[in-house]
Order: sequence, then structure tokens, then C-alpha cells
Amino acid sequence: MLVLWLLLMGVGGSLAAGLADVQDNDPEAWLPSSAQSTKAVQLAEEYFADKDTSTAVIVYAREGGLTPADLSRIDGDRARLADKVAVGDVTPTVVSDDKVAAFVSVPLRTSPSDNAVLTDKVKEAGEITADGAPAGLDIKITGEAGSITDFADVYSGMDGALLGIALAVAAVLLLLTYRSPVLWLIPLITVGLASQVASGVVYLLAKHAGLMVNGQSAYVLMVLSVGVGTDYALLLVSRYREELHRHEDRHTAMALAVNGSLPALAASAATVTIASLCLVFGSMNSTQGLGPVVAIGVVLVFFAMTSLLPALLVILGRWVFWPAKPRVTAGYDPNSGQEHGTWAKIAAVVGRRPRAVWVGTALVLGVMALGITSVQTGQTQAEQFTGKVDSVTGQQVMAKHFPAGSSAPADVYVRDAGAATATAVVGKVPGVSSVNTQAAKGGWTHLTAVLRDAPDSAAAKDTIGDIRSALSDASGPAADAVVGGQSAVALDVSEAQGDEEMLLIPLILAVVLVMLLVLLRAAIASVVLLASVVLSFGAAVGTASLLFHALDHGKIDRGLVLFGFIFLVALGIDYTIFLMTRAKEEVRLRGHRDGILTAVTVTGGVITSAGVILAATFCVLAAIPTVSALQQGLLVAVGILLDTFLVRSLLVPALALDLGPRFWRPGLTPEQTEPRKPVQNRTEEPSTV
Repeated sequence: MLVLWLLLMGVGGSLAAGLADVQDNDPEAWLPSSAQSTKAVQLAEEYFADKDTSTAVIVYAREGGLTPADLSRIDGDRARLADKVAVGDVTPTVVSDDKVAAFVSVPLRTSPSDNAVLTDKVKEAGEITADGAPAGLDIKITGEAGSITDFADVYSGMDGALLGIALAVAAVLLLLTYRSPVLWLIPLITVGLASQVASGVVYLLAKHAGLMVNGQSAYVLMVLSVGVGTDYALLLVSRYREELHRHEDRHTAMALAVNGSLPALAASAATVTIASLCLVFGSMNSTQGLGPVVAIGVVLVFFAMTSLLPALLVILGRWVFWPAKPRVTAGYDPNSGQEHGTWAKIAAVVGRRPRAVWVGTALVLGVMALGITSVQTGQTQAEQFTGKVDSVTGQQVMAKHFPAGSSAPADVYVRDAGAATATAVVGKVPGVSSVNTQAAKGGWTHLTAVLRDAPDSAAAKDTIGDIRSALSDASGPAADAVVGGQSAVALDVSEAQGDEEMLLIPLILAVVLVMLLVLLRAAIASVVLLASVVLSFGAAVGTASLLFHALDHGKIDRGLVLFGFIFLVALGIDYTIFLMTRAKEEVRLRGHRDGILTAVTVTGGVITSAGVILAATFCVLAAIPTVSALQQGLLVAVGILLDTFLVRSLLVPALALDLGPRFWRPGLTPEQTEPRKPVQNRTEEPSTV
């Protein structure tokens, strides 16, 4: 097994390095084929030779006003840019009315399979304009090309850095958990190998099968692999340690440990995998691509943790647990209060007053969920970075001295016969500053509409909606006009995200419910557990929203809702699955009440450690200097901690006790849930639920 994984690593590791080269962070590439902005791109490519091009807007500004030398420099830059980097005509210089700023637009070559094609050209354009520029002349590159380059720079090199930081965080927490200078290394080595193999598989699918990969899905793959892999390792190692106290032969102990933990691990991996694959039914390409990426990571981590990790532990023997090496102990009971003192006390509290516990916990979660009222969507580009970048600064200069939409006019494509009507109709729409004819080819006319508001603002999106409505009500060919551009992309993305929420959230809930029914074979338990996860998600969103406001990043991208839902429901249910799988096993041995309390006692430490580690690894996303990554990490971390400390520890076991043995119907008969005599030691092979 070790040789097999080393061979996989040899191939996958070499391919993983190329993952950044196949990422596509162009927002237009994420859109559904039915979106107007997508159709606009297709028309531009077919009739106006705009295929694989992106526009960089170079903004010049000087406090006190541009000098003749500045204007001469800009003219010289236009010539050099046209000669060295542009793939089309560089626009004439546009000077603001106050003579403080000017800009030129430069079309640059892009490649759907290699971000470096565009980013290298943007950087070359920056070098051309900065070399020998007059002192005091401020030069920024904005527009679509500038924005894409800033995002590419943010994510450049982050794959390896994120993996390193996540592994470091997991290492510290594992060291504290195991209190062994050796044992913590084994899960991390396994996770690292699995993560690299997963990245290699994703690279191959992106390169040769058209899988959409962007910066978000790439870093989610890294963090998820470490977090989920560490969770699985904690559960397996905990079970292995128990069996080493019962069996001298470590091969037998590991076989029993794998057999005992496999149902929970398989159910967890299957739930996350199938729930993630539901994303392929989303309308946006970025959503469709994220699902397979997550599924690949989880599946490979699962196989690594149930094959490579056991192999390494068996090969290395008991000494990896040093200094607390587990030895065969007569009468050993892993479920005793002495083994799990703190969690035995928590279980006792839940057992004494289960109704008061679950009602109190539900009320706390409900109050936390009220924070949802503070959620604000409509994040602009300026609000997407935690620091300053040229594309945002340049856009701010544009908004100050020109109509704010000058850097990214709306594109209108209309049949020649309807061009005059479309020009008149669009020009009358409030929010439109001017309309100009750019070109006419192949029976189509390309119009540009400069908006009064910044291209990524809510007002600009409203104006695009008004333009589309006005054109659809127009007479003749103008009614079939197509509206695209940066603002149109933002509008179509927002609408697509709303459609995805309506479709995917119920679908994912249905998948999780089915998985719980298959695992537990208990209808009441499955519905209760699903409801607890939904309540936990609401509390996580409400709490995280208040936290975002406290950090001065109150607005969220609407896609955060679906992102948080998929991960919090799929991952949050993990800990409940771990608990209830063990509970069902113990109920068969001890009866309903003692089985539930024993499961809380024996799984408390390992599941809590797993939750803390997974939450900490998602917090690593804060290392990426984008607000969306920070918000994603904090939202998932808050949700996982709520699932770990409130839902799994208090709410679920208290509800199970209050409902009584009917909680398990029809999976377990009343006879199977009746109280039993105390179980002191269990040496037989654990049941597979």
C-alpha cells in the first residue's frame, strides 16, 4: 500500500505544480451559456474579432492638473503600447474636463487555459508606462484586464503557501491532541500525499476534460483536504488506540479499528462527495466546476486515510504513540469515565435534564440566527480586497474625474437595421451617460454605453436591467439586442446565484436526508439531525455576519450563501454522523439511554479535536488578501465550531434522549433499545452499522 501511494505521489505531485496554470479567473468564463453577457461575448468573438482579448484601462493623474509633458508622455505610451503589447487599436487619449486625469484603453491577448498570457502583458504594459514617467504622474492599470491580473497576483503561489500553513496549523493542534512528538507526523504526511495526488487529478481534468478551475476551487481543495483528512485520521487513530489496549497483535488491532470506524468515515465521505456533486446542476460554470473538485479531494483523502494511514501505523508499530504507548490491559473499558472525565460529566448533565438542554441550546442557536437580518449583499470590486490594488485605485480615479462607468462601458450588440433605434432607446435610459457606435460588421453593430455609476455597483447593475427592459420593449430588430460588459456580467452572476440557491439548497438537503436514512435506517433520527444542521447553519450565518461587520467587511458576495451552505451542511453533518454511528453501536449493547450517553462520552474528545482542527484550517483562508476568502473561512469555521460544541455535544444527544427509543425507528426494534447490563469490556469485532 505504501509503494502504491508513493507511485501515485510521484505522478500526482509533478502534475499538481501545474494547477495554477489551468485556473481561469475571468468572470465571463464562469457564466451560464444562457446569460445575455455570455451571448455578448460570443457575438464579439464571432463578428468583431474580440476572441481571447481583454481590455486594460491605463489611467494617468496628477494633482494640480496634467502638464504638456504629461500629455506628450501619454501619446508616446500609446505608440509603444500599440507596438509591443496591444492586439488591436489603442484608443485615443481621453482627458477629463478638469484636466487632472486621462486614460487610454488597450486590448490585450488572453488565453482561456493560461492566465500568464494576460497577466504578463498587463505587467509589460505597466513597465512600459512606468519607465521614465515624469515625476508626480500617477499611473494605474484598471479595467477588466487590470482586475483579472490583480486577482491572479493574489492567488499566485497561494496553493503551496496555503497547504503549508494549513499543515502547520494542523500539526500544532495534533501535537496538542496526541501529546506525542512522533504520532502527529503520520496523519500529516498522509494528508500531504493525498492532497498532492488530488491536485494532480484536478489538473488533468482541467487540462484535458474541460473542468472549470478557478482560484477559489483550488484553495478550497487544499484546505478541505487537510481539514477533512485530519478529521478522519483522528477518528481512526482513536479507534486504533482502543484496540491496541485489547489486542497484542497490531495488525488485528488495526483491522478491527478500520472495521469499526469505516462506516462513519464512508458515510461522511459519501455525504460530502454526493452533496458536492450536486453543484454540477448549478447554472454557473464556476459552481459546476467546484463540485467535482471538492468531490475528488474528499474521495482521495478518504482512500488515503483508510489505506495509507493504516499501513503506515502498522509498519511503524506501537512506538509512534510514545511516550504513552498503548499496551494490552485486562478489563480495559474505553468508555469509562476515567478515560473521558470531562465528557463523562457533560454526558451526565445532558442525561439529567435532556429537555432543558435541547430547548436551551435551540434558543441560543435561534438568537444567533437573528444576525441574518444584518446580511448585506452587493460587494463591489473595491470591497473584494483586504488591501489596495491598482485596479481598484485606478477605478476610483476614473469615478472621480470621469463618468464612473468609463473604464468598462456596457456593450450592446444589435442588428444593423436596429442600430439607430437601439442608440436612441439606450441613450434615454437614466444612468446612461453616453452611447457611441464602435463598429459594424457582418450585419451587426457594436454600441458602447458609458454608465454614470461604477461598473461593479448596484446602481450600474440596475441600469443594465433598465437598458435590457427598454430594448426588449423597442420596435423592430432593436428588441433582439444583446447587452454585455462588466456590469452585465455582475448582474447575470447575481441572478444566476439566486437561481442556484433555489435549486441547489433543497437538492443538497434531500441528499443529506437520504444519506442519513441509508446510514441510520431511522426516519425520526434523520429528520431531527437534518433540522439541527439547518438551525446550526442559520446561527452560523447570523453570527458570521455580525463578525463581518465588526471587521469592517459587512457586505458579502451572494455566492457566499451557497458556499457556506454546501460546506456547513455537508461537513457539519460529519460530526453528527460520527456521534450517531457510535451511538447506534452502543445502543445495541447498552440500550438507548446508556448507549447515547456512552457515545457522547467516548467520542467527545476526538470529535471536538476534529472540529477545532477543521475550523482552524478554514481560518487559514484569511491568509489570502481577498475579503471573500476571509469571509468564507470565518463562516465555515464559526459553523463547524457551533456543530462541534453545541449541536453534536448538547442538542442532538438531548433530543435523542427526550424522544426516547422511538428516535431509532424503524431501524432498531424496541427490544434492541432496552437497557442492558453494564458492558465492561468488548473484545469481539465491532459491529458495522
